[in-house]
Amino acid sequence: MPAIEVHALTRAFKKGPRAVDGIDLTVDEGEIYGFLGPNGAGKSTTVLMLTTLLPPTSGTALVAGFDVVKDGARVRGAIGAALQEAALDRFLTGWEHVRLQGALHGMSRSDIERRGGELLDRVGMREAASRKVGGYSGGMKRRLDLALALLHRPRVLFLDEPTTGLDPQSRAALWNEVARLSRDEGVTVFLTTQYLEEADALAGRVGIIDHGTIVAEGTPTALKAEIGRASVEIEPHEAARLADLERTLAQFGTAIAAPATGAAIRLDAGVADVAPIVRALDAEGIRIHQLRLREPTLDDVFLEKTGRTLQGSGDSATEGDEA
Repeated sequence: MPAIEVHALTRAFKKGPRAVDGIDLTVDEGEIYGFLGPNGAGKSTTVLMLTTLLPPTSGTALVAGFDVVKDGARVRGAIGAALQEAALDRFLTGWEHVRLQGALHGMSRSDIERRGGELLDRVGMREAASRKVGGYSGGMKRRLDLALALLHRPRVLFLDEPTTGLDPQSRAALWNEVARLSRDEGVTVFLTTQYLEEADALAGRVGIIDHGTIVAEGTPTALKAEIGRASVEIEPHEAARLADLERTLAQFGTAIAAPATGAAIRLDAGVADVAPIVRALDAEGIRIHQLRLREPTLDDVFLEKTGRTLQGSGDSATEGDEA
């Protein structure tokens, strides 16, 4: 049985479009599934429904084999969740949070101490656990929240943009722990993120959601292979030659989005086109200030499917505002 199975899942808010519009998805046990999309695309609303915090308008969702509407308590017993806003009390210490969380899950005192200590060590929070959360940095709060989500040994772990605002070191540490959970303990991880490199590094499969619908799904490698061709972005030395640059590049591929100071194309012949492009620009007397050659990325997949880029393409209103 899949760890997560969703059919025609929909959530509509009053006086607004459907935040989630009839999506279907399946996540296997032990898989890390990356759920990508800009702000307002439907990511967090989907997670709120799958964790029983928001009822679906229509459709069905099974998590760990239990229906999120009919078997909410059993779903909550089988999952862990670290959502965008960590549910931490600034006046409690890390250990007090661990003991409270364990008691809510009906764990014995000895199991709470043993498991809690193990997890605090694993996320690097043992030394800080006796201090009040109000003095924690953002990264420390994220790491404590992850430990709390894992305390009762969940079968499915939901991480909703867990590394937003973290420094590179904290982000790398969290990535390593998520990968280890899937690899060594068989935990299924449903990860929502706006960071393309995060999905590339962690997820076995990704789903890309936009305006409430899934526009692409597959392994990162397979999705990027659909685009196939590399792209080149060039900035001319003289801004006045930008139009000449665009006209010359048009001979070698299809124009794509680029910064205002340069031009970019998807290469018809791939990397082999770069040398002829440079020769053509030399022949036109167009000096190059900067040239970037890029292999296809998940952002290119999103651009191909929706006509806009994934990063920075969110609506002004977020899902949280709607919720």
